[in-house]
Amino acid sequence: MSRQWKGITAAIASCICVLGTQQLALAQHQPSEKELKNIATNEARHFGDAPDDPGPLAKDLPYSTKPAAVAKAMRKVADWQLQRSQPYFDRIWTWSVLYAGFMAASDSLDDPKYRDAMFAMSQKFGWQLRSHLPNADDQSVAQTYLELYLLKRDHAMIQPTQAELDAVLAAPRDSKIPGKEIPWWWCDALFMAPPVWSRMYAATGDRKYITYLDEEWARTSNRLYDTNEHLYFRDSTYLTRTEANGKKMFWSRGNGWVMGGIVRTLKYLPNDDPSRAKYVVQLQEMARRMAELQGPDGLWRAGLLDPDDYELPEISGSALITYALAAGVNKGILDRAVYRPVIEKAWTGMLHHVYADGRLGCIQQTGAEPQPFKASSSYTYGVGGFLLAGSEIRQMHR
Repeated sequence: MSRQWKGITAAIASCICVLGTQQLALAQHQPSEKELKNIATNEARHFGDAPDDPGPLAKDLPYSTKPAAVAKAMRKVADWQLQRSQPYFDRIWTWSVLYAGFMAASDSLDDPKYRDAMFAMSQKFGWQLRSHLPNADDQSVAQTYLELYLLKRDHAMIQPTQAELDAVLAAPRDSKIPGKEIPWWWCDALFMAPPVWSRMYAATGDRKYITYLDEEWARTSNRLYDTNEHLYFRDSTYLTRTEANGKKMFWSRGNGWVMGGIVRTLKYLPNDDPSRAKYVVQLQEMARRMAELQGPDGLWRAGLLDPDDYELPEISGSALITYALAAGVNKGILDRAVYRPVIEKAWTGMLHHVYADGRLGCIQQTGAEPQPFKASSSYTYGVGGFLLAGSEIRQMHR
C-alpha cells in the first residue's frame, strides 16, 4: 500500500469523468497516516483496494436507464466483484451490504448465480451471525439469511438469527457508554439492523420485532436527524462538527445508509404499522434535500454541504441515495415526474466510474466521515449499493 500511495504528500492527480468527458482533477486533501493504515487494513481484509493503475474506464456501457442497458452495467460490475470476492466472504457489514446487492441483482436479472453464491455463503457460516448479542453491523448479514428463508421456508435458516434477536429483546437496551447509550447510536445502523427486524416479522408474523424496530428507530431519529436540514448526523459526536466552509458536517454515505434503510425496512413493514407514515415522511424529506444537493455530474460528494471541498464524487453514498430514490418512486412514495430525472442523472454519473474490467471506482474506504480517497478506490459495500440501485431503476422503467 505504501508504494501505491508514494508521493501522496504531493497533490494527487486523479482522472475523473464528468458528463462523459475526462478531466484531470487534483485532489484537495491528503489521507492522514491513520487513514493510510485504514486503507491498508481494508485491503488486507479483502474489502477492496485502491490501485495506482486500475486500467482504462469502460467504453461499452450505454448511458441509459433502459432495463437492458442497466442490466449490462449491473452484470459487468457484479461479475467482476463476485469473481474477486467470493473466496473471502465474511459476515461483517462490509460484506453484508454486497450480499444485499447480489440478492437484488439475482431477482432483477433473473440470474440464479448470485443468489446461489449467497446460499453457499450462508451454509458456510451455518446461518449464524458474527457475534452474540450483536450490534447492528453484525446483525446485517441476516438480511440475506432471511430473504433466502422467505424463498425456501426452511426454519433452520433463521433459527440462529431469531435466537439472537430474541436475546437482544431480553437484554437491557441501554448502555452507559457516552454517546452510545442507545442500540443504534450511529446512523449507519439504520441500514444494517432495521431491515433485519422487519424481515424477521415477515418470516414469523410476530409483531414484537416491529415494536422494537419502531421504538429504536425513533430514538435514533430523535438524536441524529436534523429537522431543519432533513439530514442525519453520523452520530452524536458530529452534532457540532462543521465543514471547511463552516456548514454542518453531513456525510453522504451516512445519509445514504439511512435512506436505503428506510426503503429496505418499508418493504416488509406491515401496512397497519403505526410508525409507517413516519418513515414515509422522513424519506420524502430527505429525498427533497438530496435532489437539491445533487452535483452537476449527477452525484454527491462525501461532505454534502461543502461539495466544493471534495474534488471527487463518492459512489457508495451516491449509489445508496439513488437506490432509495428509485425504490421510493417504485413504491409510490416519491413523485416519478420529480425524481426520475434525478435518478437518471445519478445513474449516468455512476457509469462514468466503471472500469473496463468491471471495477466500480470512487468509493470511499471504511470510515465515519468524509475522507480523501483515490478515483480507483473500490469497496464491496459500494458495489452492493450500485446493484441495489440498478435493480430498482430497472423496475422503475418497466
